[in-house]
Amino acid sequence: MAELRRNARQNHLTLAKQVISIALERGLQPGEHLPEQAFSEACGVSRTPMRAAFKILEENEILSWREEEGYFLETGPQDGLTEAAQLLEEMEDSLATRILSDRAARRISDVQSVSALVRRYGRSRSTVLNALKILARDGIVTQLPGRSWAFQPILDTPRSIEESLQFRLILEPQAITAPGFQLDAQKAGLLRAQMQAHLQTRQGRIGSASFMRIDTEFHGFIAECSGNRFARGALLAHHRLRRATQKDLSIPDFRLRQSLEEHLDILDSLEQLQFDVAADLMTLHLRRSRIRRPEAANRGIVPLTRGPLTRGPSA
Repeated sequence: MAELRRNARQNHLTLAKQVISIALERGLQPGEHLPEQAFSEACGVSRTPMRAAFKILEENEILSWREEEGYFLETGPQDGLTEAAQLLEEMEDSLATRILSDRAARRISDVQSVSALVRRYGRSRSTVLNALKILARDGIVTQLPGRSWAFQPILDTPRSIEESLQFRLILEPQAITAPGFQLDAQKAGLLRAQMQAHLQTRQGRIGSASFMRIDTEFHGFIAECSGNRFARGALLAHHRLRRATQKDLSIPDFRLRQSLEEHLDILDSLEQLQFDVAADLMTLHLRRSRIRRPEAANRGIVPLTRGPLTRGPSA
């Protein structure tokens, strides 16, 4: 039920943007009436979600409500209506960023009510709910029974990062060997090209932020290809959490390059349908990620599973 409610709020925001698009297409001007039934039919929804969408637009002063008359347009094409939909989204993204920043700084507690966040940030209830929806999409918050939301652990301490790696060591190799793994060859090729481009840069020129982006893309891609939907869902949510909350790390250039080489080795094995080898390489890759001295991570790993540490540009 909580998931249904989150989806409904997102649908209302999408519907509000659709109302703006229709108003622009029809050249509606400030003061014109927006009949609820007509817009419900135009958008292919019932009147209940349309009222919720109109309410979002009213709270953002795009529409106004008149007793016994309905909703009227307040902002027309000449008054910035074209930018209104983007402003709606940017406002919620901005609030989501503020909430996440306050959470990372421990300025807000693990469990928050919508009312408390409305008071703290001085925003409307629907705006706060949509910001929470953005955070929920990245696995940062979950809705509890009632009106409270709980923040999930974020990757901002050595312990949380270690627990993240332990979780991934358990699940990522299994995601590869589970029946039904299917590699998306086109996306694999795009990822390969990005990683090779990084490897061709000069020493010390691979930034941590750039590496984190491609790293989470690669591991998220592996999860997407898994034939086990539960492993896929858990890993995708976790990688969204990594991308949203893990701080830039000070990682030596050689380790960034080695990690990219390991990604390419895994892709090679997957393309050759050597899933067991790919799973072993993933295990080694994640173990190496736990320490700064990668040679120490090789202890206990069969030598044949070790990937090469250098690769030519054409590999």
